[in-house]
Amino acid sequence: MISSWYRWNPARRTWTVAFVIFAADQLSKGIVTATLPYHEERVVLDGFFRFVHWGNTGAAWSVFSQRNGWLAAFSSVAVAALWMLRRQFEYHRPGGQLALGLLFGGIFGNLVDRLRHDHVVDFLRFYWIRRSGEEIGFPAFNVADMAISSAVVLLLFLTWQPSPASSASDVPAE
Repeated sequence: MISSWYRWNPARRTWTVAFVIFAADQLSKGIVTATLPYHEERVVLDGFFRFVHWGNTGAAWSVFSQRNGWLAAFSSVAVAALWMLRRQFEYHRPGGQLALGLLFGGIFGNLVDRLRHDHVVDFLRFYWIRRSGEEIGFPAFNVADMAISSAVVLLLFLTWQPSPASSASDVPAE
């Protein structure tokens, strides 16, 4: 079954991944918004992990906070630009198609939140408590954020790997 999946054309593979990520993101956020009031938290593992229902009007780590409309417009332009420039992002390789699918699915998931809620719904919060009692932790995030981050790491990895089509004859002589 997997081998036939790889025979799909690159666009179908990319947009299938994007749809799966988008659906998982929206489903998980729907569950959170239906079961956890806004600004509420539920401890899952005390001192390590909790579900939260927080909103983020900015980008990663609340950069550009209160710029929701601008970020929604930028996201739309970014998807169009990435699609048009996809060949610059290892698109000829299945890993590049996977990475762009993760990226598109994540961007669309957060874009829908910006349009529907005027903020991105974040719900996963990892933290720990110091001996002093002070809580420190990673900013809350969601499925779309995980997909976007994974896509960036995968694209970086792919750019450092030789292309499977390259050979010693492709390398210019010195």
